[in-house]
Formats: sequence, structure tokens, C-alpha cells
Amino acid sequence: MRTTEPRWSATTADRLFPEFPWNRLAPLWELAQKHPDGTIDLSMGAPVDPTPRVIRDALIGAVDAPGYPSTEGSVTLRAAVVNYLARRGGIRCLTPEMVLPTIGSKEVISQLPAFLGLGKDDVIAIPDLGYPTYEIGALATQSQIVRYLDPCEVDTTGVAMLWLTSPSNPEGRILGSADLRHILSRARSTGTLVVSDECYLEFGWTQEPVSILHPDVCDDDSSGILICSSLSKRSNLAGYRAGFLAGDQALLAKLLEYRKHMGQMVPSPVQAAMIAALDDDEHVAEQRERYLSRRLALRPALEAAGFVIDHSDGGLYFWVRREGEDCWQIAEWLAHRGVIGVPGEIYGDSGRQHVRLTITVDDHDVAEAVSRLKLGCSDQKDDKQ
Repeated sequence: MRTTEPRWSATTADRLFPEFPWNRLAPLWELAQKHPDGTIDLSMGAPVDPTPRVIRDALIGAVDAPGYPSTEGSVTLRAAVVNYLARRGGIRCLTPEMVLPTIGSKEVISQLPAFLGLGKDDVIAIPDLGYPTYEIGALATQSQIVRYLDPCEVDTTGVAMLWLTSPSNPEGRILGSADLRHILSRARSTGTLVVSDECYLEFGWTQEPVSILHPDVCDDDSSGILICSSLSKRSNLAGYRAGFLAGDQALLAKLLEYRKHMGQMVPSPVQAAMIAALDDDEHVAEQRERYLSRRLALRPALEAAGFVIDHSDGGLYFWVRREGEDCWQIAEWLAHRGVIGVPGEIYGDSGRQHVRLTITVDDHDVAEAVSRLKLGCSDQKDDKQ
């Protein structure tokens, strides 16, 4: 019989982590589901288009995989990452030894502070508006958190790790070479590791996104830099959990040893699928055109319904607001029309006037959303008369 209370419990995590952000959308879903024509989910940035045949064929061809995969990934996979980044991003400082495959990007984002051995005495800088998992990784190690509005103005003194993202989620801001170079120079002067989340690098609409590993930014020196990327968005591979880290070779070697101990291996069939995806540019171009078409359809409908679109220069989202309304009021207006968006407050305090809407829904849902926005615009005109 136990004589003392356990030091652990099922609620231990509650002391570390906030409520899962998507749980807060439940009232919006309840309202939207009352719409007679059903709901349109513009909240999740989940791919809905088919996984390209070339990738599926590669997966099927590697399905007989009785042995354990290597944690570091096959040489062929790591070379495919290097070649892709050189071809797509003009990056020329990498070798296969400077690449590490990951089980998607969320697991590595959430666990990177732990991989690095950060803790209570360390500071992690994250964007005030950003992917909530940056915060979760810091909370999991009880590291101190500094939030910034503008990465160009971050004081990296005493900061162990700085998260960047460009194109950003949720705003869709794109950092140019000069800004990235300025941020990196400051971080290097203070010994701060820069981790750049480049999951949306393929999707620049008003300007071309630049990797922090581009020679114009880092002078072909990857020390103190990691990039985190995912094939989920570019190749419709969210269900495969396929991503990678690249950059500082000494740091990745240490991360590899950690991951070996933790058994974090990308399955062999998924590695084969990743190679096919990275080697093929045609399917990415086709997917870009799909997203561009949906973006061009939604934008004028949003503006006609009274929405102001801020930033949204890259990535897969519109960052919208309406004068005199906060994010929950805007989201409720949409939910009355059966449309689900994400109140910006979920991404940070400075998002309280915005809602994020995704373009990763199929053409039918885009057309239906446009129709409902037009009806909403008519409703507003009737109310004013």
C-alpha cells in the first residue's frame, strides 16, 4: 500500500501546458454546424488535394521494410534534401552530413529545446504571433520565454535560441535577405542559435521567400543556424509525417545521438516517398497553381464583405480584420454563415483584431465560401437600409 502521494499525476502536464488551442474553437463549430448547407473549415491548414502519384508509387515500392530504418536517414534521402535546397533556395553550404530527417516538423519544433538541453535558466525568443508549438517546446523544458513583435528588433543578449518563420504563420509576412542577415548577425554576436521554420518556403505570392541559409544571408556559413522544414504543404504529405532539419553540422551530430537514444526514426517507406517528393518539382508547381487559384477567388470576396487583408504575402492563409470588431466577433460572424476561421488571439496577444483563414480547402468549398461571403455582404447592406 502506498503511504505517500506520488510526485507525478495525470494532471502534471496541466501545470506546464495551456489548453490545446483548437479546443477553443468548439463554440464556433457548434454555431457553424447549424448552417443548413453544412460547415466550411477554413481554420486548419491541412492539405486536401491528392498525394502525387510519383510519391505514392515510391511508398508502395518500399513497403517491404522488415528492418529498422536508420535514424540519420539514408544517404540518398539526405542528398535529395541537399539537392532540393540548392535547386529551390540557392543554398550551397550543405552536405548530406548536415541534414537530419524528422517525423514531420511539429515533433522537432516541440522537442528541440529538450534536444538542446535547455531549461529554467535559458531564454527562448518566439514570435508573439506564431505557431503555438514554439511556446509548447519552451514550456516543456520550463525555459524562459521572450516574445517579439518584430524579429529585426529582438535583443538576443542572453537568448539561447531564437525562432524565426518566413513566410510566417499566421500573418504571411516574408523577411527579405537584408532583414535575415541583420537578425543573424546580431544572433551570432551573442551566441544565439537561430532556428528558422521554413515550412512555407514554396509559397511566396507577392515576393520570393529567402532561406536563412542562402549565401546572401549567411555567407555560406551554417554555424549557429538550423532550418526546420516539412513536406506536408509542398507535397500533400501531412499524413506521412515527413520533415527535416538542416544546418550546423556539429549541432546536428549531437541531435542525432539524442534521437538514436529516443528511437525517433522516419520509417523506411516514408524516406523513399520523401526522396521522390524532393526530386520532383512538377507536382509542387501544380499545387502552387491550385492554391493561387483559390487565393484569387477568396480575396475579392473577403474584401467585398468588408474584410481588410493584412500582410498575407506568403504562406497558405489570409490574415483578416474588420474595423471595430475583435477576433471572436469576426469568427462568430463567419460561423453564422457556416465558415470556421481561427481567432488571431490563439496565435498571440497581438492577434486579437484578426482571424486566420486558410486556402487549403478544395475548389468546391472555396466556391461555397465565396457565395456565403457574398450573401453576408448583402445581409450587411440590408441591415444598413
